This record gives sequence, C-alpha cells and structure tokens, in this order.
Amino acid sequence: MDGTTLELLLFLLATFAGALVAGLSGFAFGLIVSAIWLYILTPLQTATLIIAFGLLVQGYSVWKLRGALNLRILWPFVAGAALGVPVGVGILTWANPAHVRAGVGAFLVLYSLYALLRPAIPALKADGAAGDAAVGFLNGVLGGITGLAGILVTIWCGLRGWPKDVQRTVFQPVAVAIFLMSALWIGAKGAITQDTIKLFLIGLPALFAGTWAGLKLFGRLDDVMFRKIVLALLLVSGVLLIV
Repeated sequence: MDGTTLELLLFLLATFAGALVAGLSGFAFGLIVSAIWLYILTPLQTATLIIAFGLLVQGYSVWKLRGALNLRILWPFVAGAALGVPVGVGILTWANPAHVRAGVGAFLVLYSLYALLRPAIPALKADGAAGDAAVGFLNGVLGGITGLAGILVTIWCGLRGWPKDVQRTVFQPVAVAIFLMSALWIGAKGAITQDTIKLFLIGLPALFAGTWAGLKLFGRLDDVMFRKIVLALLLVSGVLLIV
C-alpha cells in the first residue's frame, strides 16, 4: 500500500466490515478483508494482519466459550495444524501475489457456492481423530498461507453433522491456535515489518468498532437472510479477485 487516502480508507472499511461479520457469525473475518486487502497489500501483509486481528476477535469469543471447550475433540485438529502451519508460512514467504489472489478468489467462490447450494446429506462417518488431524493439517497450511484459519474446519464440522454449539467450540479455538502458531512462525522468519505494525495500529479502532457493532446486531437479524447476504458478498468478492 502506498499510503494514499483512498487505499487507507479501503483498508479501514474492509477491517470494519470483516469485524462486523465476524462479530455476527463467529468467523469469516479473513474471507471478508482478504477480498479487498489483497488489492492494496502484499500477501504477506494480508496474512499477517488477518492473523493479528483474528487473534483479538476470535480470542475474545473463545474466552467466552472456555467453559464449553472439549479438549478430546480439539486436540487432533490442533496437532494437525501444528504440522501444517509451518508449511503454509514457508509457501507464503515466496508466493506470487497474483497467484495468491486467484487462489483465494477460487476458494471464496467454491466455499460460497457450497454453502449456498449444499444439499441435505447424511452426516459423514469420518475416521475419528485421524480424519480430524488430516483436516487440521490442511487447515494449518491454508491458515499459514492466507490467514484464513478456520474455514476448512468449519466445513468439516458441518459434514460431521455436529450441532451448532459443538461446531463453534471447535472451529473458533482451532482458529485461535492457528493464528497464534502462524504469528510465531512469521515472527521467527523476521517477516513482520514496521509498515505492517503501523497498519495494525491504524486498523485497531475500525476492528473494535466493527466487532462491537456485530455483537450488538447478533440475534436481531433474520439468520437465513443474513447468511445468504454474506455468502453472496463472498461469492462476488471471489469472482472479482479471480477476474
């Protein structure tokens, strides 16, 4: 980002919108912001800021859920992610920005279409901890590359047929674990620049405002309509990134 007023405004608007959606839905901060940030920031800056902001947004939610967490369910996802994150961060440090934009765009399109059109299917009979760990690994790789830390686990929880309350106590703690591991790996590689730290500080007010507004609106909107609007926006964002 070259620091122009327009780019700074886009950065702040994307941060607010991502925090607003995350406050309402419990996820999707990275999906929302990356659709705009990848046009004005490098892939490394985008992933680093998603990780840093995600730790704040998701960490607060996990703290509120702390009494309902089930370590027996969580540990395979976290163990798999611990192996996947360094692979993703390694890819991130030499990734081509255009390829990252196209890849994130394709993922947004596929995820949105899946969520909008998915048929009613029986719960997946997965291979217990082994299947969860494999998904955790792939989720860690994706989180290390893009900062999108909980999407694959979110989809997997839905396929397993787990209740909503159980899903939220899985994908949010896993996301926080991936954010933390990614931050440590990126920091260890010396990839956190002064410009990124400056953007983080500038974006904090927009992040807090969006999170506050999202939590205030939670439960006041029709769940079905809100879900469709968010998914439609993600679909359009993905198409724009690919084009």
